[in-house]
Amino acid sequence: MDISKHTVLITGGGSGIGKAMAEALHARGAKVIIAGRRADVLAQVIAANPGMAYDVVDVADAHEVETFAARVITAYPDLNTVISNAGIMVPEDLSTGRFDWAVAEQTIDINWWGTVRLAGAVLPHLLTKPKAAFVTVSSGLAFVPLAATPTYSATKAAIHSWSQSLRHQLKHTSVRVIEWAPPAVATDLMPGHAQNPSSMPLADFTAESLSQFESGDQDEILVDRVRFLRDAEAHGDYAKVFSMLNDQAH
Repeated sequence: MDISKHTVLITGGGSGIGKAMAEALHARGAKVIIAGRRADVLAQVIAANPGMAYDVVDVADAHEVETFAARVITAYPDLNTVISNAGIMVPEDLSTGRFDWAVAEQTIDINWWGTVRLAGAVLPHLLTKPKAAFVTVSSGLAFVPLAATPTYSATKAAIHSWSQSLRHQLKHTSVRVIEWAPPAVATDLMPGHAQNPSSMPLADFTAESLSQFESGDQDEILVDRVRFLRDAEAHGDYAKVFSMLNDQAH
């Protein structure tokens, strides 16, 4: 895709991979609107990237998503690419049988319902464009879960499945459905990720992802570092990869 001609909305654009991709797209000449819950953080990104824009939204609030989408579409009628990147990752201990429902429900509200709500709010507009894209953000953990983050992993598995169904239903329309599935990246998504030597450097992840966005018509954006998770079951390595991912944590 010719990024320079796109108007792109990225939720969760104030930090992490959302911020990095927003800045990379902006540098390529795209019109970029970032969104998130913290206006002060978004404003700092905008100040460092003249020409970028922002709006505030809590994707866990269904009404707010609707009004936010209408506001952005009105302000930027050329909007043709939406990246649903807002998400949280919180460890949960299920071993006692006492679940933290607040954590589980918030994770589902943001990671799962946030994407579905956003799609429902923007797809009527995207379908009017000659070429458009709706990008979901799953994870390598959609394919092999990290047991320490069970609800996060489950929401990403749901995003993967749902993306396939949405893509199939929209296959005869102008809207491409692209699933972006990151590995562990050196960000502050969860404590320790930024310092973990196993996490992929953010700059490398962004450059490789951007290259794939620009170069082809693939349905999934997969950097090389995530393929061992994406392909584990197909290669017959699922049990080995699950053990490697989870047993090393103990």
